[in-house]
Amino acid sequence: MTRHNIPLGRILGIPIGLDYSWSLIFALLTWSLAAGYYPAEFKNWPPLLYWLMGAVTAIMLFASVLLHELGHSVIALRFKIPVRSITLFIFGGVAQIGAEPPSAAAEFFVAIAGPIVSFALAVFFSVVKPVVAGIEPLWGLAKYLAYINMALVLFNLVPGYPLDGGRVFRAIVWAVTRDMRRATLIAANVGRFFGFVFIFIGVLRIFAGDFSGLWIAFIGWFLDNAANAQVHQLMFQGLLAGHTVSQAMSRRCVAVPPDLTLQQLVDEHILGSGQRCFLVNRGEDTIGLMTLHRIKEVAREEWATTSAAQVMLPLEKLKRISPDAELWTAVQQMDRDGVNQLPVMNDGQVVGMLNREDVLTFLRTLQELGEHNKRMRSPIDE
Repeated sequence: MTRHNIPLGRILGIPIGLDYSWSLIFALLTWSLAAGYYPAEFKNWPPLLYWLMGAVTAIMLFASVLLHELGHSVIALRFKIPVRSITLFIFGGVAQIGAEPPSAAAEFFVAIAGPIVSFALAVFFSVVKPVVAGIEPLWGLAKYLAYINMALVLFNLVPGYPLDGGRVFRAIVWAVTRDMRRATLIAANVGRFFGFVFIFIGVLRIFAGDFSGLWIAFIGWFLDNAANAQVHQLMFQGLLAGHTVSQAMSRRCVAVPPDLTLQQLVDEHILGSGQRCFLVNRGEDTIGLMTLHRIKEVAREEWATTSAAQVMLPLEKLKRISPDAELWTAVQQMDRDGVNQLPVMNDGQVVGMLNREDVLTFLRTLQELGEHNKRMRSPIDE
């Protein structure tokens, strides 16, 4: 969970969180239901009941979205794909899958699981409607949830990446071409196309006086940005392919003794050299890692009496990586573990440090070399 999330607990070991943006859509949806849907369907309710049912329906909608995302997550776990978290936010919900699926079949089943759950919910609430027909609030709730879950099915099956339909489409292209990168690029570009379609339709509706088109255009913008981010990630992955951690890591790791106080560390090393990460060594052996984040967790008035050994991350608890590992694998590991740097270890010894800035610097170097090679290439070479 990030600091932008409100943790709600765990289901099947998966952390569930509520993004702060959810409060906005919850308020808007409650208002829309209380002022629009329920008064139009039921004329004689007291005003308080409209607002109560609006809030209950909004909560039930997001419960349906949570079940949709759990559908993805359960199948992902069946394929041994880690699920980092599920977050409910302004656009609904997202399951943070911790790795790419191992096969096109796995991608297909993980992607289709969510719409299947939503379809099952739509059928369930449709069956419930006649059962509660004599209780207007429950009948109205069941009717709306049946409708909205079916709408979720239809919307998510639009074949535009990163929607579920786009992931199903990617799985099919992947199975045909046997090339996941190519399938992802095709699916992402199709996703951008549908994003532009949503934007175009939304703008037309706005000019026609229907301001609900603003929401449609906003969804289109979101789809385009998400698909575009996937294209850039593919380019990023392609540039890093074939390169190892040892090529990008920093070998200038400053070592400090375990009895050095935090105040000394700040005054003598951080402010003087701009270093942000330190190895804590006892003799020739590295016993831990110190970072700015660890220092900031200690009250400033305690810096003079707190040693590095008391605050460091012990070596045995550190996420680490080999110098021969693929650089892209290291990036994925940092993202998956939620860390900004990894000690690079060989035969039990720290031989360097890899952080996100090192990767970005290495990437810029690769891009500059690529541009230089293009400028130097002669017409004969082409």
